[in-house]
Amino acid sequence: MYSIPNLLTLLRVAAVPLLLVLLALPGPVTCPLASGILLVAVLTDLVDGVIARRYNQITTVGKFLDPVADKVLILSVLIMLVGLQWVPAWVAVFIVARDILVTGLRAVAAQQGMVIAADRYGKLKTVIQSVALVPLVYHYPLLGVDMNAIGTFFLYVALALTIYSGWNYFASFFEQIHH
Repeated sequence: MYSIPNLLTLLRVAAVPLLLVLLALPGPVTCPLASGILLVAVLTDLVDGVIARRYNQITTVGKFLDPVADKVLILSVLIMLVGLQWVPAWVAVFIVARDILVTGLRAVAAQQGMVIAADRYGKLKTVIQSVALVPLVYHYPLLGVDMNAIGTFFLYVALALTIYSGWNYFASFFEQIHH
């Protein structure tokens, strides 16, 4: 339980309340600060996986907690951005619905003794969602660059990957059931 990767994952979850407070008070100081915290939180996701694999610290708790931490972080920030009207609600609905459906699918698969592991599209989806959210949270121009335009572009790329990876998980599940 008390491995470095698991502690980094818990740190990611602990960042969420701070991010929510900062985004509840959006401004030219709080948004860049929230963006920096989000960036650090996202980087802990990369680091915890590398450490876990390299030093053989993969645990059952970590396998459960890591994707949950990702969802809590990404979805919390996404929902706050909808509340600020910086992200269209329909985009968030697709992303949240996909995560709920895939989580449910994994539970059904587990009951049948099947494991539906994260595939490369699901992992890429999480990375691109993070790449989109950091500039969207920053919100203000940075050195003349429209951070919202960059974030919005990557958000739509993430949406396409979200839909495709969700479809891919369901296709994989039904393929396994029929074999």
